[in-house]
Amino acid sequence: MKFLRRLFLSIVLLAVLAAGGAVAAAVWWLEQPLELASNTVEVSIEPKTSPREVVNAWVQAGVRAEPLLLYEWFRWSGQARKIRAGSYAVGPGVTPRTLLDKMVRGEEVMATVRLIEGWTFRQFRAELAKAPELKQTTAAMSEADLMTAIGAPGVPAEGRFYPDTYAFSKGASDLAVLQRAYRTMQRQLDAAWAERAANTPLRSANDALILASIVEKETGAAKDRGLVAGVFVNRLRIGMPLQTDPTVIYGLGERFDGNLRKRDLLADTPFNTYTRGGLPPTPIAMPGRASLLAAVKPDATKALYFVARGDGSSQFSESLTEHNRAVNQYQR
Repeated sequence: MKFLRRLFLSIVLLAVLAAGGAVAAAVWWLEQPLELASNTVEVSIEPKTSPREVVNAWVQAGVRAEPLLLYEWFRWSGQARKIRAGSYAVGPGVTPRTLLDKMVRGEEVMATVRLIEGWTFRQFRAELAKAPELKQTTAAMSEADLMTAIGAPGVPAEGRFYPDTYAFSKGASDLAVLQRAYRTMQRQLDAAWAERAANTPLRSANDALILASIVEKETGAAKDRGLVAGVFVNRLRIGMPLQTDPTVIYGLGERFDGNLRKRDLLADTPFNTYTRGGLPPTPIAMPGRASLLAAVKPDATKALYFVARGDGSSQFSESLTEHNRAVNQYQR
């Protein structure tokens, strides 16, 4: 009996030692840098991707590890179901532990696209189409279909997207960026409209957006923005046509060849503010926050005219006589 007892204890001890050795080996492996096929290995994980599929994606992308070992680590950690969808990149020194941590924390590789103040919606779409990291899903959509897809059916697309730099995970859709830019513009417009001057002639936030887009296109120097808005507000108050070239150019569309002629100013279109009073039917570009605020809270001025000085700034005049002198000085 004593022999059997000693034999049993010896077997148990060997099993414990073996288990302890296995645990120590596993802990050691978790902290060892993984071999990579290149300096940077990138993977995009779609929503609802299983942990086993995540492992296979990393191995196929260039992480040289035994898939079963990685999968068992993900599963044994208890965090496999916490892996977030997104785009990830790893480099030299990444370990099995840090690889999982990166995905659980959602430390994605982000790309960016920059949308500039004063761009038209057509320019905006062209810039999105050039972003290689974006999944192109809207190229075949009309503007009306696109606005329906982002949840704004019947709303004109022009001017409705906020110019900014947008970060996104590689593989995100262009529609997702459009939705963010649309919601951001809505927030910025609502905030600006809430700060409007009590005596503004603008009747709605949409009017403010239209005027802001004109101010954006007409302003060469930031310091003049409030005065440019003040001129247009003064004209709206007295029923004077806005007479602004950028709206005419917008109305010409692709027919504009870079040279605005007298016949263009005389040709009536919904956007010709020389032949029609009030604001044009839609914005003509994407205004930034400064132009939105200028439209609703313009600088106090009696000026009704302005002309470019040639250095980006403008000369403002209260009377047509003063304006004509300024035109002769700076334009002729």
